[in-house]
Amino acid sequence: MAVSLQALSPLSVDAGGSERARHYETVLQHIDALLEGETDWIAAMATVACALHHAFDYYHWTGFYRAVSDDLLIVGPYQGTHGCLRIPFCRGVCGAAARTRQTQLVPDVHRFPDHIACSSTTQSEIVVPVLTPDGRLLAVLDVDSDEPAAFNAIDQHYLEQLCAELGRRFAHTPQR
Repeated sequence: MAVSLQALSPLSVDAGGSERARHYETVLQHIDALLEGETDWIAAMATVACALHHAFDYYHWTGFYRAVSDDLLIVGPYQGTHGCLRIPFCRGVCGAAARTRQTQLVPDVHRFPDHIACSSTTQSEIVVPVLTPDGRLLAVLDVDSDEPAAFNAIDQHYLEQLCAELGRRFAHTPQR
């Protein structure tokens, strides 16, 4: 099994690029080991949200919004304070990621058109769609930070890698 996350200090937002990349590689190896043999999509989302949330100091809300129809997301497993319960595809950062099926990297949520303020302390956000190999949207992974411009291309790369793997592993998840 990979290095225990308990032995890994949460990464600071100030970490340099190579340190951030190494940290992600360790965390993703750990997540991969935790999910080995897991077939339940909800259990997997809960495990991923927990592992990520505790591995990064700048992750203040970490979780999934499940695609329950062609135009609606409903909150799934998460870590942090309360999140919005329902988000239509036509609203906010999560809706944009679901609608476009592309990662939304937002350094300043106050500049994002139609941002939904689930938390008044959120300053920046990254939302990554979880897609099956055939392009079906299972969920979006949403990470909020109270730090401005907390996320960068390194975060995007590794979170997209993680979400692509989740989409492959759980492609069998029933259609809504």
